[in-house]
Amino acid sequence: MTRDPNEIPHAKGRPMTSRIPDDTPLRIGSLLFEGLDQIDLTGPFEVLSRLPNSTYRIYARTRDAVKDIAGLRLSPDGTLADAPPLDLLHIPGGFGQEALMDDEEVLGWIRAQAAGARCVFSVCTGALLCGAAGLLVGRRATTHWASFHLLPFFGATPVNQRVVTDGNMVFAAGVTAGIDGALRVAADLRGNDAAQAIQLHMAYAPEPPFDSGTPESAPPPILEHATRAVREITARREQTARRVAARLGVVLPAGM
Repeated sequence: MTRDPNEIPHAKGRPMTSRIPDDTPLRIGSLLFEGLDQIDLTGPFEVLSRLPNSTYRIYARTRDAVKDIAGLRLSPDGTLADAPPLDLLHIPGGFGQEALMDDEEVLGWIRAQAAGARCVFSVCTGALLCGAAGLLVGRRATTHWASFHLLPFFGATPVNQRVVTDGNMVFAAGVTAGIDGALRVAADLRGNDAAQAIQLHMAYAPEPPFDSGTPESAPPPILEHATRAVREITARREQTARRVAARLGVVLPAGM
């Protein structure tokens, strides 16, 4: 996978700063869209909205409320045009991501915000939106297990980890990994003590009753059922990924 990095000058953005002084305000913004998975948004919101000396706003194409994949209604604080230059840009995922993969208004907004952001943070298939915006070329990245194999179409190197950092970009894998990724971002921006205090206030100490949260740990029949459930959207995502790869000029390995 090769591409002239000069063709996407915004792709690397600013290097991640290890800690921002508390007296420097941070502007945080999340993308909201129809059919997102709400926990991709609200999980990180629980963490990042607690960062000292920060403002957190949610932006969408319009001011209309949207429904998440399960029907939960969410309302933005403003439109994309209302957003100031953000220090931290958060891109969630969900089935509704697929409808935005050719939406140049949204993709252009992601590119423009990423150009000046201290950090770009994607959760789940939000990574595919970043990929469609051209931000994954030459990056190490992760995403939801069902779409993990699509990352090379966007010029990325897939890394099978729950949270992956590459320069000023942080990628969280599926759904609940957004909380872990947000804590990583919080530590990078405000320091480990701030992130650990947030974790404590949230009482975030998960002890799941089952070890079935990854394809590697889930019982084979459970994995087979879950894979069948997302087969249709996964096939559509692959078709889109191939189209985006051609648009970006990504050279794919033989056999893909």
